[in-house]
Amino acid sequence: MQRYDRLKEILRLDPEQDFLAIYRLTATYEFPWDFARALELALYRSYAVPGIGRLLAETGEFTERAQKRHDDTVLLLDAVVEHGFDSDIARTAIRRVNQMHRGHAISNEDMRYVLCTFVVVPKRWLDVYGWRSMTHHEQRASARYHATLGQHLGITDIPASFEEFEATMNAYEKAHFGWDEGGREVADATLDMMASWYPAPLAPLARGARRALLDEPLLRAFRYEPPHPRVRGLVRGALRLRGRAVRLLPPRAEPRYARQNPEVKGYRGGYDVGELGTFPMPGAGGCPVPHPRRPQGADAPPFG
Repeated sequence: MQRYDRLKEILRLDPEQDFLAIYRLTATYEFPWDFARALELALYRSYAVPGIGRLLAETGEFTERAQKRHDDTVLLLDAVVEHGFDSDIARTAIRRVNQMHRGHAISNEDMRYVLCTFVVVPKRWLDVYGWRSMTHHEQRASARYHATLGQHLGITDIPASFEEFEATMNAYEKAHFGWDEGGREVADATLDMMASWYPAPLAPLARGARRALLDEPLLRAFRYEPPHPRVRGLVRGALRLRGRAVRLLPPRAEPRYARQNPEVKGYRGGYDVGELGTFPMPGAGGCPVPHPRRPQGADAPPFG
């Protein structure tokens, strides 16, 4: 297989009908490392919305158990990508997300904003650091995939295209980004967690490198000192060089799902999707999208 053969496979598919297949190929074959980094930044953006950052700080989950919350979020989202919306595992993952969200007063607008970041931030990352940019074909499939995910999460007024997702995200950030002590606490805890993925002597460098990737609106919202221009240039230049190097490598022969990433540290011995996350309201929050009834006695969702 040549470097662009999988892109040719993607372009043969219909982004409206085959959106799951396209998104899976893009995220797990073409750009698994890039998607992991981009989605980390996508979640980071939500902390700069005071209502979201404050809520996350009040729960204590993202400040006291940051690694577990990171792992749970990654694995629940990953289950849908890997197994598809109609699988038992994905239904269980969506039910868990809905149960957690319905234990808190989260507005539809906040939920929709976070969904928008999942669509827009990976595309922006790949435009700058990827071995190639995301095609319009892939953008359409990503928008359709996340619109479907949003429906399963009970989100309303979901954008209908990538362009609408981007416009909604931009407008929401302009109106809502701002300082909140809780948001800063969650941001600091997340930086500490990411720095812990590296040997201790490299942790300060890793923390500085992560901050160098934050744009000006995020730096202002968290009241972080702007990185030195040389540090920012070095970090971003290194990532661009990495993208060019990856372009010269053979294409990935097997998919790499987020559960296989070394940053997911808490479940090396395996996990049950139904046990991930927190349980603020037992019995609350199934999937709002109707599914065919399962036969009586069907097996429980297997381990992820």
